[in-house]
Amino acid sequence: MDERMTALVTGASAGIGKAFADVFGKYGFNLILTARRADRLEAIATELSAKHRVQAHTVAADLADPAAVARLVGEIKARGLRVDALINNAGFGVPGAYASTPWEKQRDFLQVLVTAPCELAHRLLPDMIARKRGYVINVASLAGILPGTAGATLYGASKSFMIQFSRSLHLETEKHGIHVTAVCPGFTYSEFHDVTGTREQVSKMPKYMWMTAEQVAEEGYQAMMRKKAVHVNGTVNKGFALLAKYLPDQLGLAIMRARSKDIRDVK
Repeated sequence: MDERMTALVTGASAGIGKAFADVFGKYGFNLILTARRADRLEAIATELSAKHRVQAHTVAADLADPAAVARLVGEIKARGLRVDALINNAGFGVPGAYASTPWEKQRDFLQVLVTAPCELAHRLLPDMIARKRGYVINVASLAGILPGTAGATLYGASKSFMIQFSRSLHLETEKHGIHVTAVCPGFTYSEFHDVTGTREQVSKMPKYMWMTAEQVAEEGYQAMMRKKAVHVNGTVNKGFALLAKYLPDQLGLAIMRARSKDIRDVK
């Protein structure tokens, strides 16, 4: 029987999720990969299994479905697998002004970025507590620390939620040998901006503000192993986070009002 620890990565078919799967595989974790695209998952599982000599399992799931988490956890248990590390990465963006976007898209957004990661943690933590060992990474964002921006209205709010959720869960579970980390990247090279249709806008941002998904995942893993509750990726992003901490709210909003058009679709 393989006694390696196993990591469940959501949104593992591309971007930061795929990078986290690669990093955990590199450090000897077996993998359970989940996302909507079964064909992409199978290809990535085959690649990572051969690259790192670990087991890589796939379970296709659409976390926008409120019943998906229960089915996912049930399938994992039915296969006789366990989860030692949960990486809540799945997400997407809803560009545009809040009132002009369909509620159904906003509802699905909240389900994927807030409800599903909370439910996964709730369902998987009891077994981790019983084993007195486990890890949870919640992929948040620098957007959860900065002042609000117009457009993609719930994005920063959802990431702020995940940061506070991670802090509290970290305090609750550390006595059980479980470590929870919110990872907060800024601009990251991935498919995210292509899917949201904001590639042209964000490509105008200076190159020094960007990180690769691989850099984000490696930093996130190391922060988890150092038992950090919150980790902001990259020196530049750390500077922005520190500035936001001390910036008066009205000034912060004024700055974001002027710059929102550079990073968000606010039509």
